[in-house]
Amino acid sequence: LVEEWGGKVPCIEISAKTGHGMDQLLESLLLEAEILELKAVREKLARGTIIEAKLDKGRGPVATVLIQEGVLREGDPFITGVYSSRVRALLDENGNRVQEAGPSTPVQVLGLPGVPQAGDIFAVTHSEREAKDLSQRRQLIKREQDHRKFRSVTLSDLHDQILQGQIQDLRIIVKGDVDGSVEAIAQELGGITHDEVRVSVIHSGVGAISESDVLLAAASHAVIIGFHVTTDPAVRDVAMREGVEIRNYKVIYEVVEEVRSALSGLLRPTYQEQIVGSAQVRQVFSSSRAGTIAGCMVQNGKITRNNQVRVMRGEEAVFTGGIASLRRFKDDVREVSEGFECGIGMEGFNAIEDGDIIEAIVMVE
Repeated sequence: LVEEWGGKVPCIEISAKTGHGMDQLLESLLLEAEILELKAVREKLARGTIIEAKLDKGRGPVATVLIQEGVLREGDPFITGVYSSRVRALLDENGNRVQEAGPSTPVQVLGLPGVPQAGDIFAVTHSEREAKDLSQRRQLIKREQDHRKFRSVTLSDLHDQILQGQIQDLRIIVKGDVDGSVEAIAQELGGITHDEVRVSVIHSGVGAISESDVLLAAASHAVIIGFHVTTDPAVRDVAMREGVEIRNYKVIYEVVEEVRSALSGLLRPTYQEQIVGSAQVRQVFSSSRAGTIAGCMVQNGKITRNNQVRVMRGEEAVFTGGIASLRRFKDDVREVSEGFECGIGMEGFNAIEDGDIIEAIVMVE
């Protein structure tokens, strides 16, 4: 209940766009801290909470930590969740390097060996040895907890298997771009109740879907759910071989609704994109008549003239659209198979670069 209505909670109207109300918010926070006598001890080993964690392409695992007591400095040994290491670098909210972070300071910590979970306690230890011993004990406990590995299952045939009494558990592996999203999905899925089947998230993590995830899914008869992450073509081949279903989503609501539908046997046929071929851009040419042409080598599958294509730069999709021209030497062709070179022109896209991957996509039911 807010103060205006006789409660104890202050309410300030603010706008992130215009900055309206920010001064009143800061004043209110300071007043509240003064009244409640909120104080933190600086002269002790730093301790805080992981607000968010992600896998950065250039920096590796990066955790945003809110320091609650003590002062965190570069080089400090620490433990968080099952991971221990030394602080390699500290960055402020603008990405600038800082030497230390005191109480109530949010800071990005570099130097983690893995991606911790949001909400984990981040604590500095007296020595690296102490942090490592603690980490090893926690890893042992986690391994024992994760050692529940159990034929392949898809969401489409799930209802039939429930009716036949073949399945009591729907096991799911969740991979996402940031730990906050992964945790939210795992929590939502865990809250789904059904008369004859239980949803259990057997593994969740941050980063792209890997081969080990597929092998775990195959051993455990689980479905893999990817949220804002990419799947390597080699991993997709392993999944196909092992009969593991990988589903990619961009909205948490869709994940939950589809799993609910599957449990109730209400899953309607959906159209999914399937990658039928990929080509690497070896050289880029400019043509006054046709615009920018990508000189490519088809690495797997085949590229067909009427395919939709997606241009991948690293792990980011920079263009999705149609093919304007497909040529072998000077001839227009209908398709180019694996191991052959070709020239590809994209409809309305000229910012192609050497090293880009062009994926040919078809929609399958």
